Amino acid sequence: MLNLRRNLLLRAERFRDFGLLVFIIVLSLVIQVRNPTFLTLSNINTLLVNASILSILAVGMMMVLIIRGIDLSIGSTIALSGMVSALTVSLYPTIHPVLSILEGVLVGAVVGTIIGLLVSKFNVLPIIATMGMMNIVRGLTFLVSGGKWISAYQMSVPFKKIATGSILGINTLIFIAVVIYIIFYYFINHTRTGRQIYAVGSNPEAAKVSGIPKTRIIWMVYIFMGALAGLAGVLWVSRFASAQGDTAVGYEMGVIAACVLGGISLAGGSGKISGLILGVILFGILNNALPLINVSPFWQQGIQGAVILAAIIINVLVKRSNERMALRHRVV
Repeated sequence: MLNLRRNLLLRAERFRDFGLLVFIIVLSLVIQVRNPTFLTLSNINTLLVNASILSILAVGMMMVLIIRGIDLSIGSTIALSGMVSALTVSLYPTIHPVLSILEGVLVGAVVGTIIGLLVSKFNVLPIIATMGMMNIVRGLTFLVSGGKWISAYQMSVPFKKIATGSILGINTLIFIAVVIYIIFYYFINHTRTGRQIYAVGSNPEAAKVSGIPKTRIIWMVYIFMGALAGLAGVLWVSRFASAQGDTAVGYEMGVIAACVLGGISLAGGSGKISGLILGVILFGILNNALPLINVSPFWQQGIQGAVILAAIIINVLVKRSNERMALRHRVV
């Protein structure tokens, strides 16, 4: 029975991914007809650069959603890690960019550790724990900065080149995003811990009974999410050459939306990196293309919301279809 459900889920995910890919291709062609600059190399590069930070965060959010959690604090974590790294660079201009990145990752990991502790050890609901940390971390950002901004002229050239430079001819942001996807693809699909993450999300009680360290897995996932948010904070500040207390306000909604578009179940237990990539690309296309075809800003959010709602409805219908098929096979 378990193998049957797994096979049905696998077939459904492949069908959904294929359908999403076809939709992206058709949408891109329609947009290209409206604006011939859309599929140019320059605009594609811009689209990928703009989607890179969101895609990095989406990997962490995917794992959080798989374990039936959520993280509303990542926007605040981006702001805090970006502010701390920018303040450090303004005081020590000669600091190596790698150290700035590690500093941001450490700040984010600390936030993730606290959230993971609250959720896994004290059984605080994820939405409550992360909402509380969202406000605490945002307030801490204003506190450490004294309410001031860190501007471009206060940042060193090497720090600003973290996001504007290139590695092997590829923009640094895109390169980092690709490396992270490769690492986490292997981790999620080819390691015991990765399989345990899915087990915890599919059936937490059964996972606990079978000896899977549920508490440790949940804690680890939130640390990963925090570390990725910390990395994103440094990349964000480097790219825009500005660190502010209100950086990335509400950004977590876009990250969750990209996950939903990629077929990551909000009920936990299912989702793939391949689908996530397609979801991020689709979300990036919507952000990039709607202004290109002169869609009114008042309509842009509405269109994005309609697409996300359609994705949720499709996910629900696919899940119900799988359950009916599994039940039918069991009866037979």
